[in-house]
Amino acid sequence: MKTGLVLSSACLCLTSFGFAAESLPDALVDPIPDRIEMGDITVVAAEFLRLPQTLDSSDVRQTNDAYARLQYMQPIPDGSGRLVINELRGVLYIYDEAANTLDAFLDIRDGETGFDDSMFPNETGLAGFAFHPQFAEAGHPGYGKFYTAFSTSSDSGVANYLDDNSENHESVIREWTATDSSASVFSGTSREIFRIGQFAQNHNIGTLAFNHAATPADSDYGLLFASFGDGGAANDPDENGQSLATPMSSIIRIDPLNFDRGNKYSIPQDNPFVGSPDAAPEIWAYGLRHPQHFSFDSDGTMYIADIGQNQIEEINIGVKGANYGWRVREGMFATAFGIGNVRPNPVYPKPRDTQEFTYPVLAFDHDEANAVGSVFVYRGTAIPELVGKVVFSDMVTGRVFYAQSQGLQAGSPGRITELRIRLDGREVNLGDAIGMTNTYGGGKRADLRLGIDADGELHLLTKSDGWVRKLIAYKN
Repeated sequence: MKTGLVLSSACLCLTSFGFAAESLPDALVDPIPDRIEMGDITVVAAEFLRLPQTLDSSDVRQTNDAYARLQYMQPIPDGSGRLVINELRGVLYIYDEAANTLDAFLDIRDGETGFDDSMFPNETGLAGFAFHPQFAEAGHPGYGKFYTAFSTSSDSGVANYLDDNSENHESVIREWTATDSSASVFSGTSREIFRIGQFAQNHNIGTLAFNHAATPADSDYGLLFASFGDGGAANDPDENGQSLATPMSSIIRIDPLNFDRGNKYSIPQDNPFVGSPDAAPEIWAYGLRHPQHFSFDSDGTMYIADIGQNQIEEINIGVKGANYGWRVREGMFATAFGIGNVRPNPVYPKPRDTQEFTYPVLAFDHDEANAVGSVFVYRGTAIPELVGKVVFSDMVTGRVFYAQSQGLQAGSPGRITELRIRLDGREVNLGDAIGMTNTYGGGKRADLRLGIDADGELHLLTKSDGWVRKLIAYKN
């Protein structure tokens, strides 16, 4: 018997179309006509670390030939400067720069977790991780605790949500408790805390994160955030985006150390939909298509990179209770499902809103790039001109963009500029320079993500060649 909440995917907030049938709009051929120009900030991508080459568990259609499927990098919150990198193929690495050692900290392919990425190695696998802010504080409830997000076979457990709609796989959050927080190889215990069914192979679980700007006096302290796509396929066929019935298309917020959901986790009572009929109380914000990455600035502001359908890539500021509009909105525009009686995939002029949506602070269309990959606000010191800028990447082309973080407003997207990147002594486009064959379409694919270290310095992570490259200021 299913132990979690099971609800229909009926939308809790119905959208009425803003156009009369006799005056339906034309599709927008170039929704954002302004071009992104090269900026005057130049950086060098210096080789920092290369992960070991790994192999996919299967060779399904469209799987690209990645050297290593490194996804994200961030520091352990213990002051040691050690960096953690997740590899979609199932390995969590720790790199100690001072000792120049790289260790396979955790290999979940070897355990009893049900890990499975064979359905689509491009996107499924070990998708994210987060270390509790008390990870290194002996005697505290969060000591030694960290969390992983990964895909599993559908028969390896019972999902909290959509267990009956999980024909492709399931997305899982698992808690691990290390016996020794300073160890480079994990030893300890683990338990599953959350699971959701996935009907398709893509748009699954993404980032896990704690708001490390929060102090013990803040409501966010020790609460785990996780992002979920709309469940996959195209155009959100299950209409998860505008539904609050399940955590699909949302960012959730849970307390992993206190239990009111069996022996798994609890719901913070200030979550926005606690007590709402037919709403999943884990949801913190919703209406997102594929928010594969989000991050917190030093002041606790959340920035969300939401991958678009065929037209618009967007950066949103995280707001508790916000509805970002998918699948009736994409960026600042309407989709066919927000108008009716027009063909899907293009976007259309936005009609008068009959409900409240939270719109992007930054956006670009597919004339520029194809899939927003990562987003951070730069707070390092190596590149003074970049301080305070929102920096985000396109995973396909390998282009890196930036914009002023100060003064960004939802619904009035700011100006985007491209970062100049030098590699091996010359200015390059990363996709052209180091890309692999793009199995989603023609040309090359860098498969670029961004990572960050303990000093707030940015790094480029490219699956195509398995390298982590540190960004440093270019000096003529």
